[in-house]
Amino acid sequence: MKKLSYLAVTTGLLISTSAAAAGADSSIEARLNALEQRLQQAEQRATQAETRATAAERHAQQLEQRTANTERQTVQVAQRTATLETKAAPASSLKLNGFNDLKLYGDVEFNLDGASRSGQLTSLKTSNNKDWKPGNKERWDINGRILVGVDGYRRNQDGNFSGFSVQPLADMTGKMNLDDAAFFFGNEKNWQTKIGRFEAYDMFPLNQDTFIQYSGNTANDLYADGFGYIYMMKEGRGRSSSGGNLMLSKYAGDFYFELNTLVEDGSSLFQDKAYHGNSLDNKKNVAYLRPVLAWKKDQLSAAVAMESNVVNNAYGYQDNQGKFVDQSKRNGYGMTMTWNNTAANPDNGVVANLSTAYLDASGEKDLTAGINVLWRRFEVGYIYAHNDIKEFNTAGMAADINNPLSEPGKYDIHTIHTSYQIPNIMNMKNFNLYLGAYVSMLEANADNKIANANNDQRYGVRARFKYFF
Repeated sequence: MKKLSYLAVTTGLLISTSAAAAGADSSIEARLNALEQRLQQAEQRATQAETRATAAERHAQQLEQRTANTERQTVQVAQRTATLETKAAPASSLKLNGFNDLKLYGDVEFNLDGASRSGQLTSLKTSNNKDWKPGNKERWDINGRILVGVDGYRRNQDGNFSGFSVQPLADMTGKMNLDDAAFFFGNEKNWQTKIGRFEAYDMFPLNQDTFIQYSGNTANDLYADGFGYIYMMKEGRGRSSSGGNLMLSKYAGDFYFELNTLVEDGSSLFQDKAYHGNSLDNKKNVAYLRPVLAWKKDQLSAAVAMESNVVNNAYGYQDNQGKFVDQSKRNGYGMTMTWNNTAANPDNGVVANLSTAYLDASGEKDLTAGINVLWRRFEVGYIYAHNDIKEFNTAGMAADINNPLSEPGKYDIHTIHTSYQIPNIMNMKNFNLYLGAYVSMLEANADNKIANANNDQRYGVRARFKYFF
């Protein structure tokens, strides 16, 4: 009985052990399968991570390339900016590319004028008017113009440059005119060649906008026959209505030199093409040579110059024997000095000019001297002119003269002028108002046989509205 019990217990233990072994094997296999699946998932994640890492590396390379491109563009922009600053181009200029500059600008100028008798200071009785006046009415006028300018400029790295300037004008009479039209080239702060229509160096500066209405204040029709003449070294300066300029200029330290050549119809200098009582016959164009030597150091500057027509027999008249009499000899000499400390002291600075000019022309010698001072937007000046006319044809003059050639034309002209600037009208930058006035008096010698017996006077006032854009 006991043996049967042992057998039964033993058999049960064997069966239980086998079942347990079988269950253990099944559990291990499941765990192995799970581990294998986890390994596969880990391998997949590793592959995905590697793919993402490759993509990230590629993106980083692209970012690096973009950063390098951005740095290169930044360097190029900085170089272009430095180039433009070197050329001192205005902030509003239109930049075509790194080495080109195109500038559009304008100047609006309108005047309200009131002046005494029309015409200029006279030294001759040119009509039967008892007062010997060229006009007997006061002149009230509204005039002005709008200038629109376009400047082009190109500069190379070596400092060589070329450019142009054109300045059309539209005036209140409905006409289109032209101020400057010039082409230039050269090397910066070294030398320059300029050709076209423009004005050369100013040898008789009058300071800020000044109203003076008499002969001698424009580029053409400077000389009105029989009237007072204020010579200002402008005959060969330029902006002629009948010719053009060619100018060479050079910088050398504190010195500046220019040689301007003006080729034009020389008789255009005279109103009505009349000089000393004779009608002029233009044979050929004149050529003015106008060398200027200027020096500037800190606040002080000075310049000396001359201008001379080098073409003989350019214009003249026929005498009673039919012989051609040359009237084209005109040699001028001038000097000017300027003190200007407004750069260091813009609110309380002073600009002072002292100028003199002398003309040796056919049958005439003229001397002019002027001084003017600008302080705190207020300007005042004085101009003295002495005319000595050696010969004059009085056949067409309404004058009763016993000895017309004894003293045909010695007289002095005294002019006082003043100007005041009111800036930033209505708090608008570059919108200014200039108030100006002048008075001119002609004083003839007592023995002048054909001059006005009474001192001739001219005076006027002006309000000028000026706007730059």
